[in-house]
Amino acid sequence: MKILLVDDHAIVRSGLRNLLMSVANPQVSEAATGREAMLRLRQDRPDLVLLDLNLPGIGGLELLRKMLLEDKTTRILVLSMHAEPLYAARAMELGARGYLSKNASADELLTAVRRVLEGGRYIENEIAQELALQTATPAHGLRDLTERDLEIMRLLAEGMSLAEIADALGIGYKTVANACSHIKAKLCVTRTNDLIRLAMSLGVA
Repeated sequence: MKILLVDDHAIVRSGLRNLLMSVANPQVSEAATGREAMLRLRQDRPDLVLLDLNLPGIGGLELLRKMLLEDKTTRILVLSMHAEPLYAARAMELGARGYLSKNASADELLTAVRRVLEGGRYIENEIAQELALQTATPAHGLRDLTERDLEIMRLLAEGMSLAEIADALGIGYKTVANACSHIKAKLCVTRTNDLIRLAMSLGVA
């Protein structure tokens, strides 16, 4: 069994490796960036990818999409600091087989790993319950948001200007400005300040 750990924190990868080795004997590889993860995916063809969403450079949701374009059979279990249902919903829509926050217990993580390796799906219990309660938020148009939209919203909520976001994402200022306009239209808000408040209320930051 091959497992790829994708997280930019070495201590997190070490803890995950030790946990997995305590209950099985997998062949574990690691990556700290999206570029490293794609290289490992092509070389190792892992049975399971444990993927963090907060990575330097390319975001985790975009990396998830790229991995599945590379190999649509890749089993990806997201393990993220984000416990908000919005992130879980987007990850699952993009093709992840499971979603856990880093608040989950070790036992739940191992349960999720087993479930996904067996071909099933798994969403952390508390997040799944919140998703069930949030089946109707049409005014927010959350399902229309792309991974790039979410990344821009997160950076806005962190206090970045449009120019800073453009630099951080490696895209043009006009591209960011146009994206913001489209996001506001999707979420039915007119001002950037309203968009920032909405991002914070949704836990995007």
